[in-house]
Amino acid sequence: MTERKASIQRDTLETQISVTVNLDGAGVSRFDTPVPFLEHMLDQIARHGLIDIDVTAKGDMQIDAHHTVEDIGITLGQAFAKAVGDKKGICRYGHAYVPLDEALSRVVIDFSGRPGLEMHVEFVRGRVGDFDVDLFYEFFQGFVNHANVTLHIDNLRGANAHHQIETVFKAFGRALRMALTADARMAGQMPSTKGTL
Repeated sequence: MTERKASIQRDTLETQISVTVNLDGAGVSRFDTPVPFLEHMLDQIARHGLIDIDVTAKGDMQIDAHHTVEDIGITLGQAFAKAVGDKKGICRYGHAYVPLDEALSRVVIDFSGRPGLEMHVEFVRGRVGDFDVDLFYEFFQGFVNHANVTLHIDNLRGANAHHQIETVFKAFGRALRMALTADARMAGQMPSTKGTL
C-alpha cells in the first residue's frame, strides 16, 4: 500500500484552516486552534485511530465557533479523501462501541464514496464549558460531505455531556482505524462488487 498522507489548506473569508494527516501514523497530534475542547476531541481520533493529525485554524470567533468547527470538519474530510486514495485493499467498513463510565456510544463508518450522516445523540446539556455541543453535528456533517463516507453515530446512553461526546470521538477514531486497515486477503482489490467506490 502506498504512503497515505495528505495536506489540505482551506482559506475563506471566515476561516483559514490547514490540515495534515497520516493514516498510517502512531496517533501523534498537534493542534493550534481557538477551540480547545474540539482539540481534545480531535486528539481522541488521533490516538484511538492511530492517525497522525496536525490542524492549524483561525476563524471568526468574535461571532462564534460555528464556522471554525465546521470548516475543520470539512478540511479534515478533504484530507482523509485525498490520503485514502483509490481505497483498494482497505477493509472499507469499521465499527466500534466505546464506554466511558456511564456513557456508551457506537460509531459505524463505510468508505462508500457516498456522503451520509445519521447522528443520534441526545446531549444532556447544551454546552460543555464554552463549547456549544450542537457544533459537533456540523463538524461531522462537514467531514462526511468531503470524505465521502457514510457515518452512523449513536450515543446509547449517558448522563454527562462530556462523556457522551468523548465516547463518540473515541469510537469514531476506532471505527476509522478498522475501516482504513489493509485487508491482506483483498490483495489490493476494490472492496466493492461495483468495482469502484
